[in-house]
Amino acid sequence: MFCKESSSGLQTLSIAKSLSSPFHKPSPRINPIWTGRRDKLFRRHSLGGRCKVTASQSNSEKKGNVVREKVKNIKVKGFIKAQEGKFLEGLRWSRGLDDIADVAGRSLLVELIASETDSRTNMEKKPVEDYAQRVWFDGDSTEEKYECEFDMPEDFGTVGAIRIQNQHHKEIFIKDMEIELPSGTVMFSCHSWVAPKSVDPAKRIFFSSKSYLPSATPEPLQKLRKEELETLRGENRKKSGEFAVHERIYDYDVYNDVGDPDKDDELARPVIGGPSHPYPRRCKTGRKPSNKDPLTEKREGEFYVPRDEEFSPTKGTAFTGKAILAALPSVFSQLESILLDPKSPFPHFKSIEDLFDVGINLPKDAGLLPMIPKLIKVAAEAKDDLLQFDPPILLNKDRFSWIRDDEFARQTLAGLNPYCIQLVTEWPLKSKLDPAEYGDPNSLITWEVVEKEIRGVMSVDEALKNKRLFVLDYHDLLLPYVIKVRELDDTMLYASRTLFFLSDDSTLRPVAIELTRPPDVNRPQWKQVFTPGYDATSCWLWKLAKTHVVAHDAGYHQLISHWLRTHCCMEPYIIAANRQLSAMHPIYRLLHPHFRYTMEINARARQSLVNAGGIIETSFWPGKYSLELSSDVYGKLWRFDKEALPADLISRGLAVEDETAEHGVRLTIPDYPFANDGLMLWDALKEWITDYVKHYYPDAGLIASDEELQGWWSEVKNVGHGDKKDEPWWPELKTQDDLIGVATTIAWVASGHHAAVNFGQYGYGGYFPNRPTTTRIRMPVEEPTEEELKEFYEEPEKVLLKTFPSRKQATQVMVTLDLLSTHSPDEEYLGEEPEASWIDDPVIFAAYERFKGRLQYLEGVIDERNVNVALKNRAGAGVVKYELLKPTSEPGVTGMGVPYSVSI
Repeated sequence: MFCKESSSGLQTLSIAKSLSSPFHKPSPRINPIWTGRRDKLFRRHSLGGRCKVTASQSNSEKKGNVVREKVKNIKVKGFIKAQEGKFLEGLRWSRGLDDIADVAGRSLLVELIASETDSRTNMEKKPVEDYAQRVWFDGDSTEEKYECEFDMPEDFGTVGAIRIQNQHHKEIFIKDMEIELPSGTVMFSCHSWVAPKSVDPAKRIFFSSKSYLPSATPEPLQKLRKEELETLRGENRKKSGEFAVHERIYDYDVYNDVGDPDKDDELARPVIGGPSHPYPRRCKTGRKPSNKDPLTEKREGEFYVPRDEEFSPTKGTAFTGKAILAALPSVFSQLESILLDPKSPFPHFKSIEDLFDVGINLPKDAGLLPMIPKLIKVAAEAKDDLLQFDPPILLNKDRFSWIRDDEFARQTLAGLNPYCIQLVTEWPLKSKLDPAEYGDPNSLITWEVVEKEIRGVMSVDEALKNKRLFVLDYHDLLLPYVIKVRELDDTMLYASRTLFFLSDDSTLRPVAIELTRPPDVNRPQWKQVFTPGYDATSCWLWKLAKTHVVAHDAGYHQLISHWLRTHCCMEPYIIAANRQLSAMHPIYRLLHPHFRYTMEINARARQSLVNAGGIIETSFWPGKYSLELSSDVYGKLWRFDKEALPADLISRGLAVEDETAEHGVRLTIPDYPFANDGLMLWDALKEWITDYVKHYYPDAGLIASDEELQGWWSEVKNVGHGDKKDEPWWPELKTQDDLIGVATTIAWVASGHHAAVNFGQYGYGGYFPNRPTTTRIRMPVEEPTEEELKEFYEEPEKVLLKTFPSRKQATQVMVTLDLLSTHSPDEEYLGEEPEASWIDDPVIFAAYERFKGRLQYLEGVIDERNVNVALKNRAGAGVVKYELLKPTSEPGVTGMGVPYSVSI
């Protein structure tokens, strides 16, 4: 049929008869033109040249000294694919008016902008415009098609931009526009929401696929380039207050919207961002302050993100984190209601395994709970009356591996958090905190303890000299939090150090764990060292000590390695890019795939994950101090120049610079799966970005004179990461190498870094005894009562189960990790499809093809490494293969796949 709804049958029939042919599909050889949309780009699959409108000769006449050419007009048809969006500003009553507009041919006003000036007048050419009319609608989807016809001068020249105004009373998602020219068909890919004229009368601008530095922009496009950036900065906004859903304004704010004092005084939280609690900035929403605290924003309704940062309709209707994240709080309330005692521990290990083997029976009125297996596991066989989890890969491979010391050590190199293990460079181990406040700074892990455990293989001096000692050190970071975290309900915390010895086969062996409690007003400092035992009691104490350490690592992973270093730190790069870099800027187009959907998923995280009383606070040991801890680490440890993978490895002593080595660094631990695969991915990204940057910036002077580029980087440093603006380690953008380093670091953080710490979460954390997110009781040797000692000696397994998270906490985390580990069906992986603007330039496309080839080679190398049993940290009996940096993946929980961006 031709129209979705018709208010006049005769008029509709007349329109239908006037259409001499169905909507034309572009030829496979037709190339799209990227229009500068700041969202998913149009995918082009052929390498034919761009179709352009070219100037042509025409008849002329001479009057006096002026030659006037008679320019012939040609008829040019345009077709638009779109999707109907939301009704805005309470305009639901206006649907009938939209149908009338469709019949009258007044749905969308479309203008074509020439990128060349008029050769006769040196003035901008007058835009060519027409109204697009809805002519076709697919009832099985929301897709609609529109048609328009332009009277275009024959010498119009290259189409540099289009402008669209929405005449409807509802927003519309413009997918692409096809223009049929005598020389061929041109495709403009928009993939953008356009608000109705009644809400936003401004015409939306979309640029062609040709990238321009600011100094090289054609004159007719310079004004449009400036206007679009002004709009995105909010300079043309005529009202104040909260940003509306249709707006596309990018600005900065502190994290003052995670607390909710108006709902409950217990949910008040300090502002994160500023001198007291330094932090990256997030997207401004413009909401009003809360009633009880003027420094805290209200948490009412949806959290604003610029309209085109939201998930596209395709991603939104497929599997997405947005819908499920929004539903999680109510899901968890229902989950709690069906647990007999949510705060109780699991009574035995079989009850934990029953979550996978048997499941949880659901009541008839279980609400959203029956949807969890379908939405998260996409398991068609799931029953509506049963909540049953898929066994994570760790459990499938070897259900007892989590108990073993070798697996505990292996996961520091090939597990979920490979970013924290570091070389011991000083001995004895010693705290740098004030001893007056925190007690004796000297570690109880002495030479004697170490030499006893390494059984005379070498002395401690030899081990230090030969780089054989490594440490997982959460001592000084956690010690200031121990007392106040222990005051939280049902939560226990120590500061910890864990020492490892590197064996000749490149595997680590845990040597000792030190747990510390600082002094308080009533008690002195308490600390004790635990070592792998050779009798029942010491073995159980060692298991309990490992449980505390792994919980520390799980909390640090989630709040620092994952949330802070990828999600949080990426957002300022994205905001600054949209405010300072035009959509036609080559660096914007290089980095944009690494920015998609991050602001959206971060906003949802502020709603449900890291907010006061949210999933992180209720299930991980830092509790209400979670973001404060994250802020402490940002202030003390985060450095942009150390976010590059080689620099990170060198800073932790896991690599040294070596020009003769394959990647320019030599690993301290040869079999370090994260680093082995990561360095190959880093090199592939860097080579691709080097080719790209040197194509657009053949000399350094172009970088220094690029005001948009310099404005972007200045805003990143001075505003987005403004709490660190005076640090001396920020790189300058003066040379090609400077820009290559900055761009590669950002691309790595969004892709490789995030993939390494995110997509293995369910695989390693789904069976929570392997990675408990919190601990709830003291070690049985810390000032125990007689009853506690008796329980430990008679039922040590029961003590371990009491130490683990509660039934509610564990189940909540399992649901969340399943969600966060899942690839959506339309995931965009590195190297799968080139951006349209990359294809448009043969030099860039050739560089991209080389990049794609290196990624395919990496996949093969990873497969080979994972069957090499000599590499014991990634292969062997029951060992989980290291595939987290394997570039592509199928949908679902796979433990592999590297998307371009932080989108879940």
